Amino acid sequence: MEPTAKLEKVKFGQAKLQKTALFAIYNRIKRIAFGRQGNDGLVFKLFVYALLISVGFVYLYPILYLVSQSFKSLNDLLDPTVLWIPQKLYFENFVQAWHVLNYMDTFWNSVLNSVVPAIGQTVSCAVVGYGLAKFRFPGKSIIFGLMMITFIVPAQVVMIPLYLMFNDYHMLGSSLPFIIPTIFGQGIKGVLFILIYMQFFRTIPTSLEEAAQMDGAGFIRTFFTVILPISTPAIVVVMLFSTVWHWNETYLTSLYLGDSMTTLPLMLKTFNDSFSKLYGGGAAVGGKHQNINESIRMAGTLLIVLPLLILYLFAQKRFVEVVDKTGITGE
Repeated sequence: MEPTAKLEKVKFGQAKLQKTALFAIYNRIKRIAFGRQGNDGLVFKLFVYALLISVGFVYLYPILYLVSQSFKSLNDLLDPTVLWIPQKLYFENFVQAWHVLNYMDTFWNSVLNSVVPAIGQTVSCAVVGYGLAKFRFPGKSIIFGLMMITFIVPAQVVMIPLYLMFNDYHMLGSSLPFIIPTIFGQGIKGVLFILIYMQFFRTIPTSLEEAAQMDGAGFIRTFFTVILPISTPAIVVVMLFSTVWHWNETYLTSLYLGDSMTTLPLMLKTFNDSFSKLYGGGAAVGGKHQNINESIRMAGTLLIVLPLLILYLFAQKRFVEVVDKTGITGE
């Protein structure tokens, strides 16, 4: 073979090796950037993280602003150079807000008007949801339709009839207008909680109930010893939502309780007037007249939402778990 032909063959081989190496590098970069399936690469992850951070910031911004402002002193509040981080943490805002809200007494009133009805709804809606999900009986579709009608009808339509009914039964001025309906599967968003339980109970295999019945357990015992222990995610979600919605309810609370009892969200509506009565008459801290400012309002707001934030913090794991549980295919 001539030297020229050998040289051409060597060059061709080198070019082929270079092309193969470049192709391998290209595939590796593509796999790193886009992944093997197009949804597990670096580009997709960066997009997802950017989207989550953007959406999360929209939701977290009010909380971050609330915390930042509540720890500012009056000097930091008036200083245009202090934006997010105060020069020092000023806790006097929380002390004043605590006294204005009469926090502990008002807090237990809020618990009585939110947690106790939530417990009633959690138990009663579970019983109703289990019956509608697992049993067949005459008139079931009619009961379900009537139940949905109560969910569709605006609360303002039945507000006056309910007020008159509670007045006839001498329940106004107490927590009974919130507690009694929840015992019977009603109350705020009661129908929604029944639907949540129905959907969850339908995912539970019927073989579990059949096994319990073969062991001699009746329907009631099966419900309390077999079904409820594995329904913890649904119970936590219902309890969480019911507590939050009862806690944040202000219109019905002011309508039913009147002047006999108040809650933390209701105190927020009259926070300025309460502060003026407590600190506006010259009996303020240091013997000086004190005017309310934005930091004190933010401190009061943070004290009101703090119990709910703590509740979400401890319940978030179960809250996510219910989504996974409802994806189980029942038999």
